[in-house]
Amino acid sequence: MDWLENLDPHYIWLAIGLALGAAEILVPGVFLIWLAGAAIITGLLAWVLPIGLPLQIVIFAALAIAAVFAGRVYLRAHPIIDADPKMNKRGERLAGEVAVVTEAIEAGRGRVKLGDSEWNVRGPDAAVGERVQITGNDGAVLLVDKMD
Repeated sequence: MDWLENLDPHYIWLAIGLALGAAEILVPGVFLIWLAGAAIITGLLAWVLPIGLPLQIVIFAALAIAAVFAGRVYLRAHPIIDADPKMNKRGERLAGEVAVVTEAIEAGRGRVKLGDSEWNVRGPDAAVGERVQITGNDGAVLLVDKMD
């Protein structure tokens, strides 16, 4: 542990910054990156300027608060947009598809075959074999309308 006592504080700040940056990659949430930046800037300042540990901690705290608020403002102005908003939402992806009724839709409920799967559906009454169009979903239940 003798080496730890002789370690310059700026190396510790830089290591903390890198660890927080790595943690942001492993557990994305766009929060730790701002703290990582504050730790790295504090480490660089401690490397260049002869400042004591208490002042380094104050600098880190001030930079962390400023970075988090600046990050929130930036993300509010530039929201993260999904490349595919319907990803992992199979029911929404099926909207517009045509399915064949396999269990008559009576009293608004029945089953349809779409591809290699059968789905519970809600919609207007339809006989077995009729084609219906999927208009949306309510959880795992597809909403359908009769085709013209």
